[in-house]
Amino acid sequence: MTPDRTTIPIRSSPGSQTPRSQTQPMKRHHSASYYAHRVKESLSTRISKFICAMFLLVLFFIGIIGFILWLSLRPHRPRFHIQDFVVQGLDQPTGFENARVAFNVTIYNPNQHMGVFFDSMDGFIYYKDQRVGSSPLLSPFFQQPTNTTIVSGTLTGASLTVNSNRWTEFSNDRALGTVTFRLDIVSVIRFKLSRWISRHHRMHANCNIVVGPDGLIMPKFNHKRCPVYFT
Repeated sequence: MTPDRTTIPIRSSPGSQTPRSQTQPMKRHHSASYYAHRVKESLSTRISKFICAMFLLVLFFIGIIGFILWLSLRPHRPRFHIQDFVVQGLDQPTGFENARVAFNVTIYNPNQHMGVFFDSMDGFIYYKDQRVGSSPLLSPFFQQPTNTTIVSGTLTGASLTVNSNRWTEFSNDRALGTVTFRLDIVSVIRFKLSRWISRHHRMHANCNIVVGPDGLIMPKFNHKRCPVYFT
Protein backbone atom coordinates (compact mmCIF):
# COMPACT_ATOMS: atom_id res chain seq x y z
CA MET A 1 0.00 0.00 0.00
CA THR A 2 1.45 3.25 -1.14
CA PRO A 3 1.85 5.76 1.63
CA ASP A 4 0.21 9.15 1.16
CA ARG A 5 2.52 11.95 0.18
CA THR A 6 1.52 15.14 1.74
CA THR A 7 2.87 18.33 0.26
CA ILE A 8 3.49 20.95 2.85
CA PRO A 9 3.42 24.45 1.33
CA ILE A 10 6.18 26.79 2.37
CA ARG A 11 5.18 30.36 2.75
CA SER A 12 7.65 33.11 3.20
CA SER A 13 7.03 35.48 5.93
CA PRO A 14 6.70 39.19 5.23
CA GLY A 15 9.82 39.87 7.23
CA SER A 16 12.00 37.76 4.94
CA GLN A 17 11.46 39.99 1.88
CA THR A 18 13.99 42.79 1.11
CA PRO A 19 12.36 46.16 1.57
CA ARG A 20 12.07 48.21 -1.62
CA SER A 21 13.62 51.15 0.07
CA GLN A 22 16.85 49.23 0.76
CA THR A 23 17.51 48.59 -2.98
CA GLN A 24 17.65 52.33 -3.83
CA PRO A 25 20.88 54.42 -3.35
CA MET A 26 20.97 56.55 -0.34
CA LYS A 27 20.87 60.28 -0.85
CA ARG A 28 23.75 62.17 0.70
CA HIS A 29 22.98 65.32 2.50
CA HIS A 30 25.85 67.89 2.66
CA SER A 31 26.15 70.68 5.06
CA ALA A 32 26.22 74.37 4.15
CA SER A 33 29.95 74.56 4.92
CA TYR A 34 30.63 71.88 2.28
CA TYR A 35 28.86 73.86 -0.44
CA ALA A 36 30.61 77.05 0.66
CA HIS A 37 33.96 75.25 0.34
CA ARG A 38 33.09 74.03 -3.18
CA VAL A 39 32.06 77.52 -4.26
CA LYS A 40 35.29 78.92 -2.82
CA GLU A 41 37.38 76.36 -4.74
CA SER A 42 35.52 77.15 -7.98
CA LEU A 43 36.11 80.89 -7.56
CA SER A 44 39.81 80.30 -6.77
CA THR A 45 40.22 78.19 -9.93
CA ARG A 46 38.54 80.81 -12.10
CA ILE A 47 40.63 83.62 -10.61
CA SER A 48 43.84 81.62 -11.15
CA LYS A 49 42.94 80.95 -14.78
CA PHE A 50 42.10 84.61 -15.32
CA ILE A 51 45.42 85.75 -13.80
CA CYS A 52 47.38 83.25 -15.96
CA ALA A 53 45.54 84.39 -19.09
CA MET A 54 46.23 88.06 -18.33
CA PHE A 55 49.90 87.30 -17.62
CA LEU A 56 50.28 85.47 -20.95
CA LEU A 57 48.50 88.31 -22.74
CA VAL A 58 50.86 90.89 -21.21
CA LEU A 59 53.87 88.77 -22.22
CA PHE A 60 52.48 88.54 -25.76
CA PHE A 61 52.11 92.31 -26.09
CA ILE A 62 55.57 92.88 -24.58
CA GLY A 63 57.00 90.49 -27.16
CA ILE A 64 55.23 92.31 -30.01
CA ILE A 65 56.47 95.70 -28.79
CA GLY A 66 60.00 94.35 -28.35
CA PHE A 67 59.99 92.88 -31.86
CA ILE A 68 58.82 96.19 -33.37
CA LEU A 69 61.52 98.09 -31.45
CA TRP A 70 64.12 95.59 -32.60
CA LEU A 71 63.07 96.01 -36.23
CA SER A 72 63.17 99.80 -35.99
CA LEU A 73 66.40 100.09 -34.00
CA ARG A 74 68.57 97.24 -35.32
CA PRO A 75 71.53 98.49 -37.38
CA HIS A 76 71.24 98.48 -41.15
CA ARG A 77 74.32 98.21 -43.31
CA PRO A 78 75.45 101.32 -45.16
CA ARG A 79 74.69 101.21 -48.87
CA PHE A 80 77.46 101.69 -51.43
CA HIS A 81 76.89 102.69 -55.06
CA ILE A 82 79.58 103.06 -57.70
CA GLN A 83 79.12 106.42 -59.44
CA ASP A 84 82.15 106.69 -61.70
CA PHE A 85 85.24 104.67 -62.63
CA VAL A 86 87.88 105.42 -65.23
CA VAL A 87 91.25 103.91 -66.21
CA GLN A 88 93.15 106.64 -67.96
CA GLY A 89 95.65 105.68 -70.68
CA LEU A 90 94.07 102.29 -71.29
CA ASP A 91 94.16 102.92 -75.04
CA GLN A 92 97.92 103.56 -75.03
CA PRO A 93 100.42 100.70 -75.49
CA THR A 94 102.70 102.08 -72.78
CA GLY A 95 99.95 103.55 -70.63
CA PHE A 96 101.14 101.70 -67.54
CA GLU A 97 103.94 104.26 -67.17
CA ASN A 98 101.35 106.99 -66.51
CA ALA A 99 98.46 104.78 -65.44
CA ARG A 100 95.78 106.44 -63.35
CA VAL A 101 92.57 105.03 -61.90
CA ALA A 102 89.90 107.34 -60.51
CA PHE A 103 86.49 106.54 -59.07
CA ASN A 104 83.60 107.97 -57.07
CA VAL A 105 81.44 105.99 -54.64
CA THR A 106 78.46 107.14 -52.58
CA ILE A 107 77.76 105.78 -49.08
CA TYR A 108 74.23 106.08 -47.74
CA ASN A 109 73.29 105.48 -44.10
CA PRO A 110 69.73 104.06 -44.18
CA ASN A 111 69.27 104.05 -40.39
CA GLN A 112 66.63 106.47 -39.13
CA HIS A 113 68.11 107.04 -35.66
CA MET A 114 71.56 105.49 -35.79
CA GLY A 115 74.81 107.10 -36.93
CA VAL A 116 77.94 105.33 -38.15
CA PHE A 117 81.56 105.93 -37.17
CA PHE A 118 83.96 105.18 -40.02
CA ASP A 119 87.25 104.70 -38.20
CA SER A 120 89.18 103.78 -41.35
CA MET A 121 88.57 103.23 -45.05
CA ASP A 122 90.83 101.78 -47.73
CA GLY A 123 90.26 101.00 -51.39
CA PHE A 124 91.67 97.99 -53.26
CA ILE A 125 91.46 97.35 -57.00
CA TYR A 126 91.62 93.80 -58.36
CA TYR A 127 92.05 92.43 -61.85
CA LYS A 128 91.37 88.69 -62.22
CA ASP A 129 91.54 88.40 -58.41
CA GLN A 130 95.03 89.92 -58.40
CA ARG A 131 95.51 93.18 -56.57
CA VAL A 132 96.70 95.93 -58.89
CA GLY A 133 96.38 98.92 -56.55
CA SER A 134 95.40 100.17 -53.11
CA SER A 135 95.13 103.44 -51.28
CA PRO A 136 93.61 104.99 -48.10
CA LEU A 137 90.41 106.82 -48.99
CA LEU A 138 89.07 108.89 -46.10
CA SER A 139 90.14 110.03 -42.67
CA PRO A 140 87.91 108.89 -39.76
CA PHE A 141 84.48 110.54 -39.82
CA PHE A 142 80.98 110.21 -38.40
CA GLN A 143 78.00 109.78 -40.73
CA GLN A 144 74.64 111.07 -39.53
CA PRO A 145 71.44 109.02 -39.97
CA THR A 146 69.89 109.05 -43.48
CA ASN A 147 72.94 110.88 -44.78
CA THR A 148 74.96 110.37 -47.99
CA THR A 149 78.74 110.68 -48.20
CA ILE A 150 80.73 110.85 -51.44
CA VAL A 151 84.04 109.00 -51.52
CA SER A 152 86.54 109.87 -54.24
CA GLY A 153 89.66 107.85 -54.86
CA THR A 154 92.61 108.20 -57.19
CA LEU A 155 95.32 105.58 -57.63
CA THR A 156 98.49 106.41 -59.51
CA GLY A 157 102.22 105.92 -59.34
CA ALA A 158 103.27 103.89 -56.29
CA SER A 159 99.67 103.06 -55.35
CA LEU A 160 99.35 101.02 -58.58
CA THR A 161 101.25 97.77 -59.06
CA VAL A 162 100.89 97.56 -62.83
CA ASN A 163 103.82 96.41 -64.96
CA SER A 164 104.15 95.92 -68.70
CA ASN A 165 102.93 92.32 -68.59
CA ARG A 166 99.81 93.26 -66.65
CA TRP A 167 99.17 96.17 -68.99
CA THR A 168 99.42 93.79 -71.93
CA GLU A 169 96.65 91.72 -70.35
CA PHE A 170 94.56 94.88 -70.03
CA SER A 171 95.19 95.65 -73.71
CA ASN A 172 94.23 92.12 -74.78
CA ASP A 173 90.92 92.36 -72.90
CA ARG A 174 90.37 95.84 -74.30
CA ALA A 175 90.78 94.45 -77.83
CA LEU A 176 87.90 92.07 -77.04
CA GLY A 177 85.71 95.01 -76.00
CA THR A 178 85.80 95.23 -72.20
CA VAL A 179 88.10 95.02 -69.17
CA THR A 180 86.73 93.80 -65.82
CA PHE A 181 87.89 95.11 -62.45
CA ARG A 182 86.72 94.76 -58.87
CA LEU A 183 86.80 97.59 -56.35
CA ASP A 184 86.87 96.45 -52.72
CA ILE A 185 86.30 99.17 -50.12
CA VAL A 186 87.25 97.98 -46.65
CA SER A 187 86.05 99.99 -43.66
CA VAL A 188 86.14 99.62 -39.90
CA ILE A 189 82.88 100.98 -38.52
CA ARG A 190 80.88 101.36 -35.30
CA PHE A 191 77.17 102.06 -34.92
CA LYS A 192 75.97 104.79 -32.55
CA LEU A 193 72.50 105.11 -31.02
CA SER A 194 72.21 107.90 -28.46
CA ARG A 195 74.96 107.06 -25.93
CA TRP A 196 75.29 103.45 -27.02
CA ILE A 197 78.20 102.63 -29.35
CA SER A 198 78.71 99.17 -30.84
CA ARG A 199 81.94 97.24 -31.10
CA HIS A 200 84.12 97.51 -34.23
CA HIS A 201 82.97 95.80 -37.41
CA ARG A 202 85.11 95.17 -40.48
CA MET A 203 82.96 95.86 -43.53
CA HIS A 204 83.62 95.10 -47.22
CA ALA A 205 81.85 96.68 -50.20
CA ASN A 206 82.58 94.78 -53.41
CA CYS A 207 81.89 96.65 -56.63
CA ASN A 208 82.23 94.73 -59.89
CA ILE A 209 83.17 97.13 -62.67
CA VAL A 210 83.47 96.73 -66.42
CA VAL A 211 85.10 99.44 -68.53
CA GLY A 212 84.99 99.87 -72.27
CA PRO A 213 87.87 100.40 -74.75
CA ASP A 214 88.05 104.06 -73.72
CA GLY A 215 88.62 103.12 -70.07
CA LEU A 216 85.24 104.50 -68.92
CA ILE A 217 82.80 102.41 -66.90
CA MET A 218 80.05 100.79 -68.96
CA PRO A 219 76.65 102.47 -68.45
CA LYS A 220 74.92 99.39 -67.01
CA PHE A 221 77.51 99.17 -64.22
CA ASN A 222 77.37 102.85 -63.32
CA HIS A 223 75.20 103.76 -60.28
CA LYS A 224 75.07 100.06 -59.41
CA ARG A 225 74.73 99.01 -55.79
CA CYS A 226 77.73 97.16 -54.34
CA PRO A 227 77.18 94.07 -52.13
CA VAL A 228 78.24 94.59 -48.51
CA TYR A 229 79.38 91.97 -46.01
CA PHE A 230 81.24 91.79 -42.68
CA THR A 231 84.34 89.82 -41.70
